[in-house]
Amino acid sequence: MTTEENFPAASPAFILVETQLADNIGSAARAMLNFGLDRMRLVNPKPEWPSDRASALASGADKVLKAAKVCRSLTEATADLQVVYATSARPRDLVRRIITPEQAGIEMRAHVAAGRQVGVLFGPERMGLVNDDLAVVDAVITVPVNPEFASLNLAQAVLLIGYEWMRHGVEVPATELRSNESDIANRQHLMSFVDRLVAELDEAGFLRVAQMRPAMIRNIHALLYRTQATDQEVRTMHGMLTELVTKRLAKRKPR
Repeated sequence: MTTEENFPAASPAFILVETQLADNIGSAARAMLNFGLDRMRLVNPKPEWPSDRASALASGADKVLKAAKVCRSLTEATADLQVVYATSARPRDLVRRIITPEQAGIEMRAHVAAGRQVGVLFGPERMGLVNDDLAVVDAVITVPVNPEFASLNLAQAVLLIGYEWMRHGVEVPATELRSNESDIANRQHLMSFVDRLVAELDEAGFLRVAQMRPAMIRNIHALLYRTQATDQEVRTMHGMLTELVTKRLAKRKPR
């Protein structure tokens, strides 16, 4: 049987405390696996376990559910951990360090890289974690949400923390151009098209107002250069222009 011990401890354990609905356990497993997290621990789950309903909601993340470790208490669930975080949206009468999910992602990556065992607690759906649970954690993760409606369901909370864990472990550019197999056109290639386009616009009379012509040409340059057109796209524009010019000239021929 697959157990959590079969997975390398290169990621935090997500600990679901007294979860009330099998649906939420399954949805949480799905959210975890989206971000490469497969160490689930269940503290006194209320649904019968294992659960076909949880498996259905996991949508393919069954390996997380099959390896989930069921614990009788929070003490048992955290016994092997060195750093423990909790998720909570409610202020408590405790002196606790409050951090954002982003900061949690940064810290968890550093702890795991140092070989430490890390866990994150998620409370029951209705009331969340109680003060006794929060008293034994290193920090409380609070998501900055609408203060007038701070309710997140379990899978949403798991997804947010999982996303921050993943985000701080992989180098993903903030923006990129997917150009498939055609690279971005060099300036010479693009300029040749712009020059040809301007020439054809002159021929068609589009740039006939002399005082407006320089500004119109600048706008054409700005429009085409900011597109980061690929070589293939520039060739396509040349073909389009050729077709338009050919049709225009054909109409001029006497019948």
